[in-house]
Amino acid sequence: MDKPKSNFDFKLMSLTYKFRDFFLPRMNILKEVGIKPGFTVLDYGCGPGSYVIGTAELVGKSGKIYALDIHPLAIQKVRNIASRKRLTNVETIHSDCKTELPDNSVDVVLLYDILHTLSDPNGVLEELYRVLKPSGILSFSDHHMEEKEIISKITDKGLFGLLGKGKRVYNFVKE
Repeated sequence: MDKPKSNFDFKLMSLTYKFRDFFLPRMNILKEVGIKPGFTVLDYGCGPGSYVIGTAELVGKSGKIYALDIHPLAIQKVRNIASRKRLTNVETIHSDCKTELPDNSVDVVLLYDILHTLSDPNGVLEELYRVLKPSGILSFSDHHMEEKEIISKITDKGLFGLLGKGKRVYNFVKE
């Protein structure tokens, strides 16, 4: 079982993400994924919610966003964003692995900068495979990993195949 960061570390991370997001808007990354209106998106390891507003814009009112994180402050931050921006299609999930979502219910999973920290990355990938629809996309980025390691880590179990590489993300399709 993974342990959440300390509250201090989480707050520090949130502050650094504000600067990062100002200089590198998250919408630029989300555009590489191919999210469409009406999609259901799971932001796995959502942290302070950097992708929530952009994803909500892309999926529109007919779409749904699930923001999952192990840290209670992350869940609270996303809830605050959703409330402040009146995003009625955002739901939070407090968990370290299991989503409790139905099988084949998600169009896109965002898995950004989290895999390298997980104690059971294969368990997480199996859970993401379970919830993704048959043509679902796993959008992946982790600046702590090299390209060769990324591709092998995601594809070696035969759950996902590489769909394409963007400027900042790798998109994998459920096999």
